[in-house]
Amino acid sequence: MPREGGNLTVYTRPLARLIEQLQRLPGVGPKTAQRLALHILKRSESEVQALAQAILEAKQQVGLCSVCFHLSAEPVCEICRSPNRDSHTICVVADSRDVIALEKTREYRGKYHVLGGLISPMDGIGPDQLNIAQLVRRVGKQEIKEVILAISPSVEGETTTLYIGQLLKPFTRVTRIAFGLPMGGDLEYADEVTLARALEGRRELD
Repeated sequence: MPREGGNLTVYTRPLARLIEQLQRLPGVGPKTAQRLALHILKRSESEVQALAQAILEAKQQVGLCSVCFHLSAEPVCEICRSPNRDSHTICVVADSRDVIALEKTREYRGKYHVLGGLISPMDGIGPDQLNIAQLVRRVGKQEIKEVILAISPSVEGETTTLYIGQLLKPFTRVTRIAFGLPMGGDLEYADEVTLARALEGRRELD
């Protein structure tokens, strides 16, 4: 049974199950899970049903764009379909959360490519487990003038950046964003001004 503040706290079984499931969400500890669960119980049944339905529909309908691998409910995402985006520039990121962070800056108007993670031999993740081969094919088939590597500055991020850079340099210009972040900082947590400056200050990959 859940404990809070060192005292045994007894929940009725359905409430305990709800708290347990909420605790599985990233960044949600026991106290936050309890607060969310009690808030849900206070809402009307129609509101709770709408929340549950939204979760189910998102899980069932949202997949990956067949071109860039960003989250999408359509075979090709809105960014890839947009005629107003620069189709000659691709920004490479590790995760869809990074696309969302960069879009909030309103500075970048090109296309994206989501790797689906970073190269991490310690975790058994190599280039073949990521969307790297698909990126190389995109660059080879399309008239791409620049690939911007917007990958967080961690050990795994540096490994991934250098690996992709070596693959793409023979085909196009490859740059990396200029980070105002500490080593190990995540792109999604950077503020919009920092990200915008990082895009503006991008440099050629060594």
